[in-house]
Amino acid sequence: MLLSIQDLRVTFRLGERGATTLAQAVRGVSFDIPENSTVALVGESGSGKSVTAMSILNLLPDNARRSGAILYQGRDLLQASRAELQGLRGREIACVFQDPMSSLNPVFTVGAQLAEPLIKHLGMGRRAALARAEALLAEVGMPEPKRRLSAYPHELSGGQQQRVMIAMALSCEPRLLIADEPTTALDVTIQRQILELIAGLKTRHRMSVLFISHDLGLVGEIADSVVVMRHGVVRERGPVAQIFSAPQDLYTRALLACRPSLTDTPARLAVIDEHIAGATTGSQAPALAKNPDAPVVLAVRALAKSFFLKRGLFGKREFKAVQGVNFELRRGHTLGVVGESGSGKTTMGLTLLRLHEPTGGEVIFDGRNLLTLSDRERQAMRRRIQIVFQNPYASLNPRFTVGQTLVEPMTIHAIGTDATEREARARALLVKVGLSQDSFGKYPHEFSGGQRQRVAIARCLTLNPEVLVLDEAVSALDVSVQAQVLNLLRDLQDELGLAYVFISHDLAVVRFISDEVLVMKDGQVVEQASAAQILAAPQQDYTRRLLGAVPRGWVPAAV
Repeated sequence: MLLSIQDLRVTFRLGERGATTLAQAVRGVSFDIPENSTVALVGESGSGKSVTAMSILNLLPDNARRSGAILYQGRDLLQASRAELQGLRGREIACVFQDPMSSLNPVFTVGAQLAEPLIKHLGMGRRAALARAEALLAEVGMPEPKRRLSAYPHELSGGQQQRVMIAMALSCEPRLLIADEPTTALDVTIQRQILELIAGLKTRHRMSVLFISHDLGLVGEIADSVVVMRHGVVRERGPVAQIFSAPQDLYTRALLACRPSLTDTPARLAVIDEHIAGATTGSQAPALAKNPDAPVVLAVRALAKSFFLKRGLFGKREFKAVQGVNFELRRGHTLGVVGESGSGKTTMGLTLLRLHEPTGGEVIFDGRNLLTLSDRERQAMRRRIQIVFQNPYASLNPRFTVGQTLVEPMTIHAIGTDATEREARARALLVKVGLSQDSFGKYPHEFSGGQRQRVAIARCLTLNPEVLVLDEAVSALDVSVQAQVLNLLRDLQDELGLAYVFISHDLAVVRFISDEVLVMKDGQVVEQASAAQILAAPQQDYTRRLLGAVPRGWVPAAV
């Protein structure tokens, strides 16, 4: 056995130094990682899976306390000294984290960061280390590996950054690779490439992998065995085939059930607590048909956006990020926009709102072209078209309470007669998006990711918008919270008649929420049809490739 976790318990000391308040994050977790195998650790955010994994090398904050045993080749890592752990980190046990941009040092080149563990752990000279770094980049499928050695992290795409992280983790040929949500927020094709890369490297290097994820589709494809966690406790463990074909625990069944399907469009997605309680009747009914003759609220014609990049001392080069996009959006309908990273879908959404200035085309809203409005006219019109961004942690001001965040836009746009009326409206909107009125006085750091996204949606609703642009609004959320937010969006649409432009790389989510789908590639629309038609019978090879990359490791009939 390569690694054995036995009755692991992790508590965090809260408050000022000397305080006795303790929060228990992991409660008696036990499982084994055999040699040359992949073990998946799955569960919702807050289930304790990352804390469990980070306990192996003690990559936890100073206020964490661990007990139990973590046996690595018979040696208890909980008793290991700091020097012993530093010798293991990167050399025998390596980690790949969720966000490569925050894991890579922005002021060092890729080559310098790859060479560092080779010099430190293997004693290589700088020239030999750089040659080995180039070979590692080639092994993980990085295009032009020699040129990338001199690149900085911000010059690489998200998928390329993750490849650098994997190359760095593999540089000393570790026995165990800990991959903590390594594909979250990557588009489906890059996600597929990273999965295949990890699986291939595992086979070639004969290493073991601890793969942490909330996406059961991914887990079903890459793992040999699965450990399901909730509230710091292991709820179920077993071979992957057993877990996915005949899950025994209600929580495991609920995790499988709340994932959107590529084949069905229910009225509501199952939420974990409802599924466990047996209250899933709403998720069995099909979605209601939309009115095909609803009035058009947004008409986009030949929308274009170019960026001009410096070339040489005086020259410049045009990069066409969006070219000739056309669509109509009806009241109460949702337009899904899908494509790989770099396809232009987010740029298109930002250009609609003139957060990027367009280089051509028209966006007709309420009979007026949004792209030709003056600043004053645009300010008045902007309250009617709002946007929800991908990252709920970055889109809320950490210095503002939730109440201030909701009241500020109403004050700017003179909605409500006075502060009392605005506060009452803000509190009512918090309830509408599924939060308590007590949230009004709290700060963003006091909320989970899903709750922050609800606050962001409530902030949009303060202005009574008619159109919402949702840019990857649920991509960073785990499947259960994702289901809650998607259900909320559908409820708000039915109640308020909102129209959505829903930008996503998750085709199953797009199938659930969208009426019509645009498929974008290299800034252009390559296919456009109803959601059911595109997913059932795609016409373009590119669309078929996107669908083929969707993880299908779980079996819907088994849940």
